[in-house]
This record gives sequence, C-alpha cells and structure tokens, in this order.
Amino acid sequence: MSLLCEEPSVTPLPVTEAVVGIDVGLDHLLVLSSGEKIGSPRHERHDRTALAKAQRVLCRKQKGSNKRAKARVKVARVPDRRTDHLHKITTRLVRENQTLVIEDLAVSNMVRNHRLARAINDAGWRQFRQQREYKASWYGRDVIVVDRWFPSSKLCSTCGALAAAMPLHVRTWTCGCGTTHDRDVNAARNILAAGLAVTVCGAGVGPQRKPPGGQSATKQKPLRREL
Repeated sequence: MSLLCEEPSVTPLPVTEAVVGIDVGLDHLLVLSSGEKIGSPRHERHDRTALAKAQRVLCRKQKGSNKRAKARVKVARVPDRRTDHLHKITTRLVRENQTLVIEDLAVSNMVRNHRLARAINDAGWRQFRQQREYKASWYGRDVIVVDRWFPSSKLCSTCGALAAAMPLHVRTWTCGCGTTHDRDVNAARNILAAGLAVTVCGAGVGPQRKPPGGQSATKQKPLRREL
C-alpha cells in the first residue's frame, strides 16, 4: 500500500532591494557585509560531555524497553540544537535579503585538517549552505556563489588594492589608502561586490568546477534570476 502526502505550498516573499555578502568563520559563525557578526554557539563543544554521558546511559538500557527509547531521544536532542540555531539564522537572512552572496568553500577538503575539523563540523558550514539555498529557492531569493579562490580577505574593499599576504592571525590591517579593515567584515564586503558584479556582467568571478566524480552538482551552482 502506498501513502500519498501533499507538500505544503510555499509562497514567495515580496521582492526587496536588500542584499548581503556573507563570510563564514570559526571565531564568528557569520560576518555580514553590513558589519554584523553572528557568534557561534559551539554546541558540540558545550554538549560533548553531556552527549557522551547520554550515550553511556543508552548503552546500559535494555533493548526494546521504554527507558531505552527515552534515552535514545535524549541522545538525539543534542545535535538538534545546532540545526535549530542554523534554521533560525538562515530563515532570517532569506526573509530580510533578496540576494545572498556566499563563498564556495571546499568544506570536504578543509575538514582533512585535523586541527580544524572539529571546529568546522561544529559550525555546520555545509548544512548552513544547504539551508540557505533551498530556502532561497522556496521564497524567490537569489544565492550567488563566489569562486573559492577569490582573494576576499586580501583585497581592500575601499580602493581595490591587493595585499601581498594575509596570514590567518592578522585580524585587522591597514591598506595603503589609509583605511583600516576588520579582516572578516572586509571579506564579506568584497564577496558582496563580486556577487553583484556577477548579476551585472552575467558571468562568474572564477572558473566553474565540478565535484569529484565529474557530476555537476546543483549545490555548486549559483541560483540566478533577473534583477
């Protein structure tokens, strides 16, 4: 017997002129081109001990018992806090902005760095991008993906000068034009400018890439509509 369910209809949001560039990080989950910084709750770090304890309790419960079912629910609730936090942020950004410009990060490659893997997974970068893209599709918004090799951190958003180097420990820097930049805010503004250039010129800011296996993944392509 097959079951049929009707998907709830989603009404596109009214068109707005608001646009935003988004830079993700570890110190802050997000930095917006407006200068706003959204902190990372780091649920995984806070809940690591609680999760381990809940899993030990689950292992001691008899299989098939009601107590084991309740213990399983407690284990499942720990990672749901991060998902709920991401949903709130993505829903807000999609509602407030017509165009969202993000950077195409190779998360699968970045988590190979064992020093950063736990923090990156805790931040939920991959899940965050997925939520933004399908919600933008639902509500008639645009997501523009800037090439990962675009030098957003080293480029002065005021005069366009390119710094020779920008080590990760440098959080603020002063350009030759006299402008002092917050590294992350400057990167978000450059990401926004590059994304708006895409809508004007009708071309990407970098070469199109395919994921491993040669398949052209929809998630790697920007969602564009006529502005």
